[in-house]
Amino acid sequence: MSFAVSRRLVLADRLIGRSLLGDIGLVAGGVLFTAVLAQVSIELPIVPITGQTLAVLLVGATLGAARGALSMIVYAAAGAAGLPVFSGLSSGVHVLLGTTGGFIVSYVVSAAFVGWLSEQAWDRRRVTAMLTFLGGTVVTFAIGVPWLYASLTRLGPEVWRAEGYDSALAAAFGLGLLPFIPGGIIKAGLAAVLIPLCWRGADALEARRERRRSAAASAPVG
Repeated sequence: MSFAVSRRLVLADRLIGRSLLGDIGLVAGGVLFTAVLAQVSIELPIVPITGQTLAVLLVGATLGAARGALSMIVYAAAGAAGLPVFSGLSSGVHVLLGTTGGFIVSYVVSAAFVGWLSEQAWDRRRVTAMLTFLGGTVVTFAIGVPWLYASLTRLGPEVWRAEGYDSALAAAFGLGLLPFIPGGIIKAGLAAVLIPLCWRGADALEARRERRRSAAASAPVG
């Protein structure tokens, strides 16, 4: 039994293989990796810039759609339950339901999207990998920014006016989208370099193993 139902191998399958225990370990590793990168943060008003989105891209590509999405579900649940895994070691249901909660929710969809494309081998070449990771970044914004807009609307004009905006919509774009576009592109580019490099390393390792197996099989007996 396994969480992995991919049509094609993803990086974790090439390096580790598929098994129930392996999948549980990979999902747990994805949660821990995301929690660690979440602490890499640049504080901005309302929405900080964090390493979480880079973690989501890398976890989705490495684990595939099912395990990547499950990692993000467990990550969100762990934070909501009180474990300090969100940015700034924060936690609690109030974070998940607050202004930045939509970005956390979006990680599930983004990891699944990136993972699915990676299962189609889009993560093995830099051009298609870049498109994959940019797409995953767009998914994050597509869910996180409307959630932020709804939260700001609910909180009232005193919140967005305090930040210098004359409407909740302008504040949502100004606080939740525009400052993050350069960083989103950089993180997508970094992932698009790292993952294909890891694939080349994994392929080289597999080729070396295959040569050893062939040499052992052809060696004279006795």
